[in-house]
Amino acid sequence: MAKEFENSSDTSFDPVSSKAERFIKGTEIRKVTPRSAHQEWSPSENRIDPVRILIESSAGRIETLLPIRYARMMESPFAFFRGAAAIMAADLAETPDSGIHLQLCGDCHLMNFGGFATPERKLVFDINDFDETYPGPWEWDLKRLAASFAIAGRWRKFSDKNCKEFAWHAADSYKRHMSDYSQLSALQIWYADIDLAALIEMGEDEEIKKFHQKRIKKASEHTAHEKEFAKMTYQEGPRARIKEDPPLIYHPTLREEKMVLKAAEKAHRQYMESLPDDKKVLLSRYKLHDVAIKVVGVGSVGTMCGISLLMSATGEPIFLQFKEARKSVLEAHLKNKSKYFHQGERIVIGQKLMQSASDMFLGWANDDDNRFFYIRQLRDVKVKPVLEIMKAENMIDYAKACGWALARAHARSGDPSLLSGYIGKGNELANAIAKFSILYADQNEADYNQMLEAIKEGRLPIAPEM
Repeated sequence: MAKEFENSSDTSFDPVSSKAERFIKGTEIRKVTPRSAHQEWSPSENRIDPVRILIESSAGRIETLLPIRYARMMESPFAFFRGAAAIMAADLAETPDSGIHLQLCGDCHLMNFGGFATPERKLVFDINDFDETYPGPWEWDLKRLAASFAIAGRWRKFSDKNCKEFAWHAADSYKRHMSDYSQLSALQIWYADIDLAALIEMGEDEEIKKFHQKRIKKASEHTAHEKEFAKMTYQEGPRARIKEDPPLIYHPTLREEKMVLKAAEKAHRQYMESLPDDKKVLLSRYKLHDVAIKVVGVGSVGTMCGISLLMSATGEPIFLQFKEARKSVLEAHLKNKSKYFHQGERIVIGQKLMQSASDMFLGWANDDDNRFFYIRQLRDVKVKPVLEIMKAENMIDYAKACGWALARAHARSGDPSLLSGYIGKGNELANAIAKFSILYADQNEADYNQMLEAIKEGRLPIAPEM
């Protein structure tokens, strides 16, 4: 936090004060941290080398997968940004904040939003990645989200004017919906969600609407696990096996396989203990059949991630995804230390705090090597954004949707009246966030070029994906 804007006032939720009193308290914080201060970005003279941060964040990862990580980040400045949450966390720690803390996503970029089915089979739009979730300044999520729109917009060859507009709409939507949530009770906020079909219908581009409606229909046509089972497995005697696609999906070596499966069975039993009793009963109908390593995403490449196949006695499958849970990149830059020793538990609780509805199989476990994991269904009617087909007006609509989803998530653990009072009804905050986003897009490009130089010098390994 920049010292000249440091705010030591108590901004925890006050259930005794009225909404109006908390709103006024929010407006008073502007005197300490002006909203215009959020437009600022300039790297300090002692800014940590971004390549050094990448190298440090690779410690403890599977070394043979690191070349894939850097190869993916090389694809564009936007791909680099997706894998560089640790770099931006260090930078955000140097920016002004209002002192209002709540549960953060931590890696709040536009590809970490999308549609999915709730346990009640309703399709909603929400944040869907919480590896870095941690309590911290609310501005950090909004700045990373808005900057992702500016950076993705440049990748799509939109003008800087367009890119600034995308970032502005993300922040403006956040403001408007936070104001709406400030009028609701805590229970009403907890019940709130964003209906995916209704959200798509709000758009004015008929072509893109039809595209997304077809995607929803296709995603909902089959039971997700049965569809994946047909694509991802083969039969080996009485046992179903996950198909390999090296280096992205693979089994441990034959020598290690029995040991790994035994460890997986132990971790699975531990995972079951983290679930509510009703889900334990449900999953007790299934037996662990196979486990494979699966390389996922950009920022997660090199961590221990994979899929496990469970089968019932009558042949029905369930695929679970396990992801290694490391310390949040935010923790090193905040005074408050995590109340959760188990990093998987940290992620699960953070996700349940922020999402309108979480995966019913969401749980955690650890292995004998002291690695922490969180576990969820592999896919369940997931609908991801397709940036490649978006026109400028579609990017604006998507920015509004993401800003809305972030406001809803923040309103659950934060104080929407206090936040709404600080943000105000005008455009000052959105203007500041939009300016910051363009400045940070410039910084991201400079860091991306530094990474390319480090690769040329051999400091970072790369290899083509197969």
